[in-house]
Amino acid sequence: MAAEKTDLVIIGAGWHGLITAKTYLEVNPSANVLILDKVATIGGVWAEHRLYPGLKTNNMLGTYEYSEFPMTGDNAFGIKPGEHIPGDVVHSYLERFAETQGILKLCRFSEDVHTARKLENAQGWILSVTNSARESYQITTQKLVVATGLTSEMFIPEFVGAKEFEAPIVHCGDLHQHSDKLLSTADNVVVFGGTKSAWDAAYAFAKKGIHVDWVIRESGHGPCWMSPPYVTPLKKWLEKLVTTRFLTWFSPCIWGESDGFKFPRWLLHRTVLGRAITRTFWWILGNDVISLNGYNNHPETAKLKPWIPAFWIAAGLSILNYPTDFFDLVREGRISVHIRDVATLSAKTVHFSSGESVSANALICSTGWKYRPAMSFLDTDGKRIDTDLGMPHHAEGEIAGVEKTDKEILSRFPILRKQPQLNPKLTSLPGSEEREYNRSFRLYRFMVPPALIHDHSIVFNGMIQTISTPIVAQAQALWLTAYLGKKMKVPEDAVVERETDLHTRFGKWRYAGGYGAKYPDFVFDAVPYVDMLLKDLDLNVHRKRGTISECFEPYGPSDYVGLVSEWKKKHE
Repeated sequence: MAAEKTDLVIIGAGWHGLITAKTYLEVNPSANVLILDKVATIGGVWAEHRLYPGLKTNNMLGTYEYSEFPMTGDNAFGIKPGEHIPGDVVHSYLERFAETQGILKLCRFSEDVHTARKLENAQGWILSVTNSARESYQITTQKLVVATGLTSEMFIPEFVGAKEFEAPIVHCGDLHQHSDKLLSTADNVVVFGGTKSAWDAAYAFAKKGIHVDWVIRESGHGPCWMSPPYVTPLKKWLEKLVTTRFLTWFSPCIWGESDGFKFPRWLLHRTVLGRAITRTFWWILGNDVISLNGYNNHPETAKLKPWIPAFWIAAGLSILNYPTDFFDLVREGRISVHIRDVATLSAKTVHFSSGESVSANALICSTGWKYRPAMSFLDTDGKRIDTDLGMPHHAEGEIAGVEKTDKEILSRFPILRKQPQLNPKLTSLPGSEEREYNRSFRLYRFMVPPALIHDHSIVFNGMIQTISTPIVAQAQALWLTAYLGKKMKVPEDAVVERETDLHTRFGKWRYAGGYGAKYPDFVFDAVPYVDMLLKDLDLNVHRKRGTISECFEPYGPSDYVGLVSEWKKKHE
């Protein structure tokens, strides 16, 4: 059977994939675009099968939406100002966006892309796909956007004794399928992990009267940073705090000068006084969260106190978005916290390395995701080229030029020289990608493989962790549309290589308490990142009225209305 042909294939129907389709078609209205997703519904991380009870975003109304499709007015979803957005509302919002923009008809669901083989002479890619009927077919596309993101493949550790457990072992991403039965029949569950989804799962079961034994690995990263929605002595909305230019200056950022404010960044990070001010800012921010949460007021809540200072964490920063006080459940004993390693499993029992054990009707795993795309990439001869495309992989020896790159980063940001003291017992979970790969993503602007920068045929979109998803997704979508269409200037190879090295390596030093060493993971640096992309596109970076507003008013989706139209006018 002859391969189906199209102009652009987007793999992934989440935040990044949908806005990419809209943006590309806005610029190329006659293009034949196809969106493939291996699950049954739209939404990516907000797909229908992932919406476990009580799931909400860390975002409140007005900050988690596309610029030109607000969640109010004609698109209202019943969310009031100051309310966190439920997961089912996000799913409905993305579905309605796709319908009204004519994108839903371009989507094919339950279609799994296994391989992408490069065609000769930059003619595109041929994809091998399996559909819901387990039928295999091929698609030839001139352009390919991989928008599967970092949270599409669930990771469950290889537990010793898993076959003898006699109870469900469920990843939080798959909890929706099991929640009804567990919530009606279980009397005790074990939640394993310290991330936001572990907090969500523990809360959901405890509020239903089911006792939770919450296990946070003694050999892990510890509990994630959980912040109240409003922080600092001034009670500022956290989401808007991280997108306020003045406050982004306190974060050392290798691409930070893209915002045009070189002097304050120089003052805060290149002078002794500035670094003292910067440390004080982060101490106040972190200490305020610890104080507001009252970790030290009870021996059980003290176990949930983060192990890494706030300065060093990234998108792992989460918000207490529960309708009642989470910590009451801990103080009352409805959630029992164990800082222990899991040794083995037996019949409905979880055994710790300390010799203790707890019974469980289910083991709920908040153990993260396989961040590398599940598909394989091949050259014209059928050989794998994942490494050439900047995908995580394992390689022996030192990274070429790493000493020079590190020296430049630490010279520009001396505050990073004294790295945080990580857990001395830290080990990766059995079967995790941390054990398999020792090289991180390496993509220009976190999107394009440097080796194929002049090919203009493939982009990796959404391989980035930040709490400012919509504004980042929009900027990436426009940037990649211009890039794929050869309507933006690509720097010389040496510049591409240097900037890719700096940006890739920077994550290791800046976000040692997050996942910056594996993939782009940042919080206060999202607006400067958008600035960098807009600057590449020769668009206006400063989008507020007046210097005072530019510095002290938070950025949000509404500030980027008309972005595509602005760019198109420059290319008419």
